Amino acid sequence: MKSLVAMLVVFIGCCSNVFFLELLIKEDSGSGNLITFAQFVVIAVEGFITTMRFGTKKTEVPFTEYLKMVLMFFIVSVTNNYALSFNIALPLHMIFRAGSLLANMILGILILKKRYTTMKYLSVIMISIGISICTVASAKELNHSESENQISSVGDFVWWIVGILLLTFALFMSARMGIMQEVMYSKFGKHPREALFFTHALPLPGFLLLFGDISKHIQIANMSAPLDSTVISVIPFLNTLPRIWIYLLGNVFTQSICINAVFVLTTECSSLAVTLVVTLRKFVSLLFSIWYFQNPFTALHWFGTILVFGGTLVFSDIPSLMRQKSKVN
Repeated sequence: MKSLVAMLVVFIGCCSNVFFLELLIKEDSGSGNLITFAQFVVIAVEGFITTMRFGTKKTEVPFTEYLKMVLMFFIVSVTNNYALSFNIALPLHMIFRAGSLLANMILGILILKKRYTTMKYLSVIMISIGISICTVASAKELNHSESENQISSVGDFVWWIVGILLLTFALFMSARMGIMQEVMYSKFGKHPREALFFTHALPLPGFLLLFGDISKHIQIANMSAPLDSTVISVIPFLNTLPRIWIYLLGNVFTQSICINAVFVLTTECSSLAVTLVVTLRKFVSLLFSIWYFQNPFTALHWFGTILVFGGTLVFSDIPSLMRQKSKVN
């Protein structure tokens, strides 16, 4: 029963998080640093209270080990959200991040000297082709929209290329961080909640470097109009709060729910169940984004998406895991 509740909360929490993120981007496409900062603050405060027990709990992993990861995690998080400022549609953003297996495999071969089965190589080829197709399809959509409005079309396309490069950089940086985590866990054991706290708390001073951008978008948030919803209007305080702040509150709250639900899922369910739930959740978020926000999604996008998520499932070797599970039962 607990695992079923965790699965349900993963879908509700993580899909809602993407929903609020897209609302924020629609209102202020440059608010990535503000969103990242708010998420880091909330997760750090929650971890300080629940995991570190107000600083009284002794760490299981040496503090210096976390310092190695903090800079990398900070750069990855800021880059991923900042890329949305460069004409990157959220569906393409989600597809790119779903391709993390590609970067993990490449760096695993280069750094850890790993070798994989033929099926895993095939799955990564599927993911690579899928991401490439979606990227090309998005470029065509961008060119099509710009052909109707020639103003600064070349500049917009150049910024879009910058956004793609940022996503690619974040993808490989994230994979490198994953390898660092793998090595750290092999030495000191797995302590995901402790790692979650330190990777969000230690980088907070780094946001001082982004103070100018964050303060600018705080002003934009303050000037945004209140929601014109009849439901919100009857709730004290919310009926006068600028809509961007409501969206941001929703985003950081659902982010916390999503992360905690995934943690419970990994402790209660098999790797097969976790892989299926997380992959399906990403796909549902993508479909919802296309339907609700009317994001452009062509046949090429669909083909690329099927290759990306299909490749993810092939990499996870789900048929083999199912056979093993049936033998155990």
